[in-house]
Amino acid sequence: MHEESSAAGSGARQGVTYAVLAAVLFGASTPFAKLLLRHSAPVVLAGLLYAGSGLGLSIWMALRAAVRARPAASSWRRSDLLWLAAAILTGGVLGPVLMMTGLRSIPAANASLLLNLEGVFTALLAWFAFRENFDRRVLAGLLAIVAGGVVLAWPARLATAGAFGSACIAGACVCWAIDNNLTRKVSI
Repeated sequence: MHEESSAAGSGARQGVTYAVLAAVLFGASTPFAKLLLRHSAPVVLAGLLYAGSGLGLSIWMALRAAVRARPAASSWRRSDLLWLAAAILTGGVLGPVLMMTGLRSIPAANASLLLNLEGVFTALLAWFAFRENFDRRVLAGLLAIVAGGVVLAWPARLATAGAFGSACIAGACVCWAIDNNLTRKVSI
């Protein structure tokens, strides 16, 4: 029994480590992308960032497969392809392009904070489309995030470029929320 709890604790620590690492990398990506936008068009940069992400993940998976036993292959259903294609279009194409377009118009710090709207849109879409649980605490959290987004996107001296950039970032968050909810329909 002690071995099982030790293994579970080790797995939980590894999960926390991965979550913190992902948060740090995600947080650093927006200011880094803003620097790269000085030398690249938003569509090109979005494509390069996602291609790099795919390459990095492929290398990670290949190294991991070389070390570990191969898991049983997952089976795809034909109905998964539509959900997956829609998720790729919204989360892998439209979202990144909108993000890079918006990031060109607003400060990276504002864009980073506006990206919290992804959670709001994901929860709302899950609630409306998939009838997920929604209570007062969830509502209070979502309202706090939206209030922060409004404060960022609507200061008294807001220029047209700032409004456009903020709208693009919010649009990217909607795309990723759609992606998050569509991938739950894929059977892998």
